[in-house]
Amino acid sequence: MTELRQNLITRDWVIIASERSKRPHEFAPPLSKLEPLPTYRDDCPFCPGNEHLTGTQECLRLADNGGWRVRVVGNKYPALSDVGQRVRHGEGIFKSLSGVGYHEVVIEHPRHDLNIALMDIKDISNILRVYRQRYGELRKDPRVETIIIFKNHGGSAGTSLEHPHSQIAALPIVPYQWRDRAREAVRYYDDTGECLFCRTLKDELKAGDRIIYAGEHFAAFIPYAALSPFHTWVFPRNHASSFDEITDLEIEDLAQTLKVVMSQFYFGLNNPDFNYTIRSIPTAEQRTDYFHWYIAIIPRVSLTAGFELGSGMYINTSVPEESAEFLRSVKIPSSI
Repeated sequence: MTELRQNLITRDWVIIASERSKRPHEFAPPLSKLEPLPTYRDDCPFCPGNEHLTGTQECLRLADNGGWRVRVVGNKYPALSDVGQRVRHGEGIFKSLSGVGYHEVVIEHPRHDLNIALMDIKDISNILRVYRQRYGELRKDPRVETIIIFKNHGGSAGTSLEHPHSQIAALPIVPYQWRDRAREAVRYYDDTGECLFCRTLKDELKAGDRIIYAGEHFAAFIPYAALSPFHTWVFPRNHASSFDEITDLEIEDLAQTLKVVMSQFYFGLNNPDFNYTIRSIPTAEQRTDYFHWYIAIIPRVSLTAGFELGSGMYINTSVPEESAEFLRSVKIPSSI
């Protein structure tokens, strides 16, 4: 029978449409998505030797004796500009703000054909260390209020370049969605004396049927009221509000967690398009008792339609417990 579930963190109500649900393997795109890419393309601006094609200033380079391992460059077509001051304008209902901030691209690996599922743990750790370093630098700018780290993989997820990359956007505002969730987190903390995110992780670990991987410092699970099929959260076990608080030891464990989860998607769902984002507290705050940073991963295996647009609710045609069981059963080759 169809069931409505509420996600206490987002406050969203979700229809778990079990009567029209697919079996988990039916969400996988065609096997052609697993066809290998070339290791190098001479027209790719992110491949080694083509650095001049990025057309923007390099912000950071992580290198070894064999060359660079990760590069950060300004986005060639930035949504924000690092030049100017944060100035508000308004007349009546017409309000605006100067678009100052930062928009950077993290080129995750020299090879054109890799994604996180196929990378070594060391390579994933390198990416996370670069995220942490840039986050720490960008938060020093008083014009920046929120830093968003995100990755688009595949055409339906919004990317146009195959080469493994992600992005960092530093905004001059705090988005309303974050304010809305923060209010709920504060209310829960005031009512109960505990962090809503910590409680969510505690209850999910206790239930166990939606956990897809649990490491020493991080756990990955499909939420009880997942908004879409295979929607996954990765929570740190240690309470921390800001992503840049992550330690070197935690980075190693997070790299392992992401490797496993992305491999489950890659081999279980035939390399689906996906987005992920790191949700962290605004830069004006560092440590709070009520907020807990985390990673949200959304495989693009379903579409939003008129119901979602008209109601603000979601219909999930995949039962979270069945999706988690399917991912746990995925056979990951030992050679990767």
